[in-house]
Amino acid sequence: MNPAVIIPLLTRSFYFLRHGQTDSNLRGIVAGSLDVPLTEQGYAQARAAARLLQNRGITEIYSSELRRARDTANCVAELLDVSVHFLPGLGERHWGALEGQPRALRVAGMTPPGAETPEEFSERVIKALAKIESEGIPLVVAHSGVFRELCGMLDVVYPAERIDNARPVKCVTPTPDHPLWRLETL
Repeated sequence: MNPAVIIPLLTRSFYFLRHGQTDSNLRGIVAGSLDVPLTEQGYAQARAAARLLQNRGITEIYSSELRRARDTANCVAELLDVSVHFLPGLGERHWGALEGQPRALRVAGMTPPGAETPEEFSERVIKALAKIESEGIPLVVAHSGVFRELCGMLDVVYPAERIDNARPVKCVTPTPDHPLWRLETL
């Protein structure tokens, strides 16, 4: 992480929520920066996530502008009665020629033609997270790639499988009893 970038978000506990299910998720397709919608199941997942997030003190939501995250964030915001702030830097990694193609075609460590490099993606996510200056308890609604970057920043192990669609995670700040960041799935 660029030491010149200060990220106020990482000074306290907060919540993260990956968007609800999309047809691309079901079909194993790389969506990346494509603006794909939620499925009906994705909307149901977003509403269920909102219920899990009730009474947790969330004061505002910061979301990717991509439709799947935006619609998930709006479902949650409606139930929690909080505002949503959209940050384009929280969008999923642009996968170039691989977007719209089967996820099985991805090759670890290879950047497809026209795609963001891992370094470009990381820098964009860091800059977006640095814009979150909530005094309360924020919820970040974004994508699995953003969550992977966040795990790296917090020095926590990314789950073996991709983070589930619309499954809330609390990112718990270190304390004297637990000196490392930890993730609590709701």
